[in-house]
Amino acid sequence: MPVYEYHPHELALISVVRQATGLTLSEVQERRRTAQDREDRALAAPKEPRKPSELDIALCQRLEWTRIGRVMTEQRIAVYSPDEDRRVARREEQRAQRMAAEAAWSEQRDGGLPVEVLRHRVYRITARATAPTAGEEVVVRHVFAASGPAAVEQARSMFARPGSIYEDGEYRIISVEQVLPEPGEFF
Repeated sequence: MPVYEYHPHELALISVVRQATGLTLSEVQERRRTAQDREDRALAAPKEPRKPSELDIALCQRLEWTRIGRVMTEQRIAVYSPDEDRRVARREEQRAQRMAAEAAWSEQRDGGLPVEVLRHRVYRITARATAPTAGEEVVVRHVFAASGPAAVEQARSMFARPGSIYEDGEYRIISVEQVLPEPGEFF
């Protein structure tokens, strides 16, 4: 069965649009400031070697909050609704076209099986060396997985992989947190 996966940036954009629905311009501007603070913290933090990173997510969300505020100002929208936002409609149309193209490609190749939409999420994994040295900070990585346990398994394999930056020491996962879509949001 062919698969359509939401990408982390798509999840970030969809999440922001859903959160913005029903908000006033001042509330959207406050969320943009909060997203800017998150981006600033991510810029100051140690860099993550893989995508998506906290910085990628924060940047994408801040840009979307900024864009929504601009749309509301330009169109004089009192309360945000995705139905009044042409870009949201265009994104959804493009996503539907990608799914249709993948389904058509699959029909030619596999005999017409439907496209399965994977509802993956982005999880923030925090780990600490089992024998930390003085001043050693926790390691934060983001993984794209279908569930929390799948994210843990992916992180464990990343920390144990030969040639990885973590192979010299053992790391213990201390937290797993779903960050996209926001916990409780369903697509």
